[in-house]
Amino acid sequence: MGTLKDQIRLFQVTEITVSYHPKFKASERPQISSSKDVYACFSSSWDRNRIEMVEQFKIMLLNRANKLLGIFEVSTGGVSGTVADPKIIFGTALKGNASSIILAHNHPSGNLKPSVADRQLTAKIAQAATYLDIAVLDHLILTSEEYFSFADEGLM
Repeated sequence: MGTLKDQIRLFQVTEITVSYHPKFKASERPQISSSKDVYACFSSSWDRNRIEMVEQFKIMLLNRANKLLGIFEVSTGGVSGTVADPKIIFGTALKGNASSIILAHNHPSGNLKPSVADRQLTAKIAQAATYLDIAVLDHLILTSEEYFSFADEGLM
């Protein structure tokens, strides 16, 4: 069992180290200036063979100049939903040193209309982001042919 001092050491928080090793130069990062740019980036990273099969949730990480830092897949679910865990979303955004994020998920049904749950989740994540000084710029719903932008529709 050990001494009390040994037991306490077992419960100390492990140190976390973060490092950043980009695969491309900062000057080569695409700049995001519209929902069309966002859709193009997400579309190129989405598995086109699964977009009409299962729902996925992804986030785009951006720096202060709205240059793309990366895209992260938060979750993959079933035909009618997936879990977008805010802890994973913000953990990734913080580790990536993102100044802003853009949310995206697909609707395998092809319906672009946001559900009540989509609207509530967007509001919840946007509210939480304010405490971390991270801007949530948009939330896109994608299908294989088109997209819906919360920002373009005045819902952000």
